[in-house]
Amino acid sequence: MAQATSKPIAPMRNPGMPLDLDWVESVRVNRSAAERRATTLTGRRTVKKQWQAAWLLKSITLMDLTTLSGDDTPGTVLRLCAKAKQPVRQDLLDALEMPPITTAAVCVYHAMVPSAVEALAGSGIPVAAVAAGFPHGLSPLRERIHEIRASVAAGATEIDIVISRQHVLNADWAALYDEVTMFREACGEAHLKSILATGELATLENVAKASVVAMMAGSDFIKTSTGKESTNATLPVGLTMARQIRTFRERTGYKIGFKPAGGIRTAKQSLDWMILMKEELGIEWLDPHLFRLGASTLLSDIERQLEHFISGRYSAFNRHPMA
Repeated sequence: MAQATSKPIAPMRNPGMPLDLDWVESVRVNRSAAERRATTLTGRRTVKKQWQAAWLLKSITLMDLTTLSGDDTPGTVLRLCAKAKQPVRQDLLDALEMPPITTAAVCVYHAMVPSAVEALAGSGIPVAAVAAGFPHGLSPLRERIHEIRASVAAGATEIDIVISRQHVLNADWAALYDEVTMFREACGEAHLKSILATGELATLENVAKASVVAMMAGSDFIKTSTGKESTNATLPVGLTMARQIRTFRERTGYKIGFKPAGGIRTAKQSLDWMILMKEELGIEWLDPHLFRLGASTLLSDIERQLEHFISGRYSAFNRHPMA
């Protein structure tokens, strides 16, 4: 069904830049236009039949398979890692004439990093750890920085930090810049994904300005949500953040990744996000170096859609267990 392609080359890492307040203050967002564009974009663009199946397979390779529950155990993480290594049933891959695929990463709490690292050893799948007082970002700064360093020392190669929302709501861009800069320094060689918790930032203009500051401070990715807010990833927010990524590339030459997370549960939603990326940033952003889908339950629905494409029938969810 799909032809093998050469492995994409990772973009040059964002080194960060001095805080440019003139740039930040010049950012404007027309909310009604953003909402209209997000609505019409997914309405006019769609993929069907074998192309839809191909896009769904691609979406699996972009997925940060995630477990962030209070009842997580090493056993839970081991099962999740097994699913990450073989996210689609072998009979479905055989029917689609597809080689093995994996998810982009596994995302866990700091305490579960050693279990994930051990389970994924030799697979090439990176471990991402949420840190910096996730999900609220209200613990003392020293503790947040220590948590980042501890996760890196335990083997995490990607760190999903959460920013202090108060800096955005108070328009204290220097404080936000300094905070993310310290988090980037604590990450070392591990890639930094900055979670903006957009559902708690009040306006799209705040989202846009926070995106710019996080990129200036050296973020490798900007991410919508922790998944714990009442409002998580939405397409107007994604559009707003993607356009700031585009502007940042035009002005600095560096490509920043984007990760929507929280509330992405259906195959249709994953396609909507991929369409937004392709239309706003180009096909090169449909690559795990530059785009991730934060998800925990999404994979089961994608497998169901793939089985429907093959057999013409929808299967029960228990045929596609996460563990």
